[in-house]
Amino acid sequence: MWLLNTLVILSVFGAIYGDADVKTEDGVLVLTTDNFQSVIENNEFVLVEFYAPWCGHCKSLAPEYAKAAKELEEKGSPIKLGKVDATEETKLAEDFAIRGYPTLKFFRSGSPIEYGGGRQADDIVNWLSKKTGPAALEIETVEAAEEFIKSQPVVVVGFFKDRESAEAKTFVSVANGVDDFPFAITSNEDVYAKYEAQCGSIILFKNFDEGKSVYDGESSEESIKKFVAVQSMPLIVDFNHESAQKIFGGDIKSHLLMFISKEAGHVEKYAEPAKELSRGFRNKVLFVTIDADEEDHQRILEFFGMKKEEVPAMRLIRLEDDMAKYKPKNPELSPENIKSFVQDFLDGKLKQHLLSQDLPDDWDKTPVKTLVSTNFDEVAFNKDKDVLVEFYAPWCGHCKQLAPIFDQLGEKYKDSETVVIAKIDSTANELEHTKITSFPTLKYYKKGDNEVVDYNGERTLEGFVKFIESGGQQVEEEAEDAEDSSEEKEHPKDEL
Repeated sequence: MWLLNTLVILSVFGAIYGDADVKTEDGVLVLTTDNFQSVIENNEFVLVEFYAPWCGHCKSLAPEYAKAAKELEEKGSPIKLGKVDATEETKLAEDFAIRGYPTLKFFRSGSPIEYGGGRQADDIVNWLSKKTGPAALEIETVEAAEEFIKSQPVVVVGFFKDRESAEAKTFVSVANGVDDFPFAITSNEDVYAKYEAQCGSIILFKNFDEGKSVYDGESSEESIKKFVAVQSMPLIVDFNHESAQKIFGGDIKSHLLMFISKEAGHVEKYAEPAKELSRGFRNKVLFVTIDADEEDHQRILEFFGMKKEEVPAMRLIRLEDDMAKYKPKNPELSPENIKSFVQDFLDGKLKQHLLSQDLPDDWDKTPVKTLVSTNFDEVAFNKDKDVLVEFYAPWCGHCKQLAPIFDQLGEKYKDSETVVIAKIDSTANELEHTKITSFPTLKYYKKGDNEVVDYNGERTLEGFVKFIESGGQQVEEEAEDAEDSSEEKEHPKDEL
């Protein structure tokens, strides 16, 4: 009996003081193999970040993660935030199958689920609130409504007196399915009067642009979700690390990109005047500014074949399986020119803009021929020749390693009447019929029927020669021993 009572007492005090000896950094519990299980068992809700000290994304997340922890603590929330250095605590990383950094897992009563929210403090708090509380907070007073609306940059309030109505249930269902923003529901008459709402109204409150948006569509989950997704974004979104996910992961797949210089005052001169114009295209085209002064954005300029000296300028993109790009005839960022460019795009009057370099005079004077967009088809689809083409990026380390081998290959076949070795810079030349997503990519264009064969064999002189001499037959051994195909990848959507 004494032993039983002792165990009960220890378990009770363990639950109360179980985290007392756990080290914290900026309000975040530092978890190790020794203390992990006790923290998970002694707390109903724990969000855990598995990170690597050298990971850039982890470093970006760190201040937001600490901010979220502090906010939850100030609210008296029972939710704890913890972190695990996966490079040190390898057993924990192995136990939870951590394959990338950062990986976040949410433990509810000891059971883990994948974290599905954003990387900003507000996103983290909102996601956790949805997973641990009601989908829509009950608001019973004007004071509570005011506090709720001020609590986050974007909140959504439903005004429903009959909670059993189909409309109210649809609203709650939407609230349960949208983790990015907090939702509330009210039937209080004073709150209705304060915000000039009627029963059945849905209002999205925001601390930017017009301050609020009132939903006037049909009562369907899909329609309400789209309303929230669209109206929660600013009329003009500034592209940065935090906004990228919402820009490219949103429902609007057509984007007007305005390349500006904040240092030169382009926000006031070009972006602000375009705000009212963007309202008319809001459900169809998202307006985005990209600051060309940022060093991290130089690759974006390169992707569009632009130089910083061309700023201010604009482009349009449409995100589908591949990114389609459009360039205006007049690059001026005036409201009239922007409106004409966007409207022509929506009316289907624009042709895709494909990058192309000028054709060098000596393009065929070297063993490895130089291709650009304008001469690619003429060379690659020559029915009298077998053509092996390397699609490369100048900055790609694997491409640089391959260069001397490819030069040797070109030297071997420089006098051949039937074999051509060629290369094309795919960061500066685009082809309508061929989309390249990784570097280097090697394609073999057969003479006669112009069949295209992807080369996946060994990147050695012997491997290339055997492949060409076999008429483009992929040798099984080579395929098995081939290098990992996950080379340095260029994903336009991610790059932006």
